[in-house]
Amino acid sequence: MTNQITTKWLGNMAFESNNPSGNNLIIDVAPENGGEGMGYRPKALMLTALAGCSGLDVASLIKKMKLEVEAFKIETIANLTEEDPKYYDKVLIEYHFSGDNLNEKKLQRAVDLSVEKYCGVMEMFRQFSTLEIKTYFNKQ
Repeated sequence: MTNQITTKWLGNMAFESNNPSGNNLIIDVAPENGGEGMGYRPKALMLTALAGCSGLDVASLIKKMKLEVEAFKIETIANLTEEDPKYYDKVLIEYHFSGDNLNEKKLQRAVDLSVEKYCGVMEMFRQFSTLEIKTYFNKQ
């Protein structure tokens, strides 16, 4: 199976990229880098893809396991190298769950399955980054 994305230049430093879902997104850089700041930054999109991929896994497992979760967010904190080409050499991924009736053991299992088995973007990141995973449970 192959994926194909078409990314076309809109002028200046902006691009529009399509998506198999039919939703397009704009890529641009900050004004200090010659852009207008009207779109997503490419490296930040990588972190979004990482969190989104794993988040979808965990959300699916929450549903399958019939777990009660009031709120769930993923914080992704990445270290960018200083030399060109700049890339993320270390990434901390924090899973935050909130709710009155959290099943911590099953939620941790959902995170572990995503991190170790299901998330393809996580596997891609492992090729160039050191990953650190933390899970937080905030019972209310």
